[in-house]
Amino acid sequence: MAYEEPLYDPDSPPRADVTIAYGGPVAPHWDIRTSSGDASVADAFAARVNARLMLLPAHDPQFRRNRERVNKDAEREHIRLTWDLGYDDPDDR
Repeated sequence: MAYEEPLYDPDSPPRADVTIAYGGPVAPHWDIRTSSGDASVADAFAARVNARLMLLPAHDPQFRRNRERVNKDAEREHIRLTWDLGYDDPDDR
């Protein structure tokens, strides 16, 4: 595996602050809110998150895999991401 240079300086401020909240068992399950940052970056990120999580409730086994992918996407895009699942999750970061 080759080492890749980060796209953004880790010491720079995040490009956006995004919170993903679980709304419950009735679809739509997820609410994606941007509290600050570049709106175009946050909107593109929200579209990718919706594609991954649209039909998945938080208790679905596929959710954990897709959550990791969302976390990596946020890290790659230098977005500060907060999860609000409505309960304490031991995997919460």
